[in-house]
Amino acid sequence: QVQLVESGGGLVQAGGSLRLSCAASGRIFSGYAMGWFRQAPGKEREFVAGISRSGGGTASADSVKGRFTISRDNAKNTVYLQMNSLKPEETAVYYCAAKYTIYTGRVTLTNEYDYWGQGTQVTVST
Repeated sequence: QVQLVESGGGLVQAGGSLRLSCAASGRIFSGYAMGWFRQAPGKEREFVAGISRSGGGTASADSVKGRFTISRDNAKNTVYLQMNSLKPEETAVYYCAAKYTIYTGRVTLTNEYDYWGQGTQVTVST
């Protein structure tokens, strides 16, 4: 079992930045690929960014490329999402997720994660 707790959400003006954190506990963090997803009101949850077990592989949605950066610190059991140049349409609940994998370089882009956090609200004002 893995417990995930997100933090760092809040209210920010358009064009601003936020850094989300997701602290993991319960299992060996380095055995899990990690991902960030978001869900806006009335919309389906969508993939934002993912990172491999080792941190050597990353992927992000086209809509956030160049603005969002995912990273991880296996010593701190934490994954981060640095979000810059935020847009009002990116207002959503942001979730982190963990997927056990034996592949050190694999990034999972789909919803097929094993564990999910409770989410943190990000609101971008105009």
